[in-house]
Amino acid sequence: MRKTACLAAAILVAALCLWGSVQPSAEGFADWHWNMIRGSRGADVAELQGRLRYVNYYQGAIDGVFGWQTYWAVRRFQRDVGLRVDGIAGPATKAALARRSQGYRPSAAGSPPARDTGVGRFSARDIDLLTRVVYGEARGEPYIGQVAVAAVVLNRLEDSRFPHTIPGVIFQPGAFTAVSDGQIWLTPNSQARRAALDAIRGWDPTGGAIYYFNPATATSRWIWSRPQVKQIGRHIFTR
Repeated sequence: MRKTACLAAAILVAALCLWGSVQPSAEGFADWHWNMIRGSRGADVAELQGRLRYVNYYQGAIDGVFGWQTYWAVRRFQRDVGLRVDGIAGPATKAALARRSQGYRPSAAGSPPARDTGVGRFSARDIDLLTRVVYGEARGEPYIGQVAVAAVVLNRLEDSRFPHTIPGVIFQPGAFTAVSDGQIWLTPNSQARRAALDAIRGWDPTGGAIYYFNPATATSRWIWSRPQVKQIGRHIFTR
């Protein structure tokens, strides 16, 4: 009977140790050896987000959902520390992040996101992403051309061929050069935000266009085949 009790106690201690070893903590983060990828969920993802925010790579909600914002934050961190840039939080990425966020505790991840200051059906996050696309794609264009780029994004929302959310449209694979080359993460200026807001409030200089291209650099025969609406600055807008 005594041997049985001792054995049961030993099993319980071992189980508790094993349970504790896989829980997210400031100390154990770098020891997790499974890969966090887009679509992953859970407390470990929340810690990844918290640490990325702690070192100023992530500004989204700490919600435990590995979405596009987390993916791009991981890629930026990997690029800056010299790791393979693949958006996967594997052991090397987690170890590097742990070293650079040694002061991190969940309470130190930053205050909760500020009250949403969206416009109409568009959230603050939507407006931020739209502003970033405008800046990344058209910061050298005249103001009307910047509004036009924002309008194209909004026009796609109403077209059944495209996703029906701002993030969905913007991060659709291959949709925008600024996403592909990372320029979407440049810090936009106030003019880009104003252009995004003007488009949200109804100004569409393109007349309903859903594509645009620069004729000086475009190599796609397909984009040249689209019905052209007008040229604004260096961009031709098409349907």
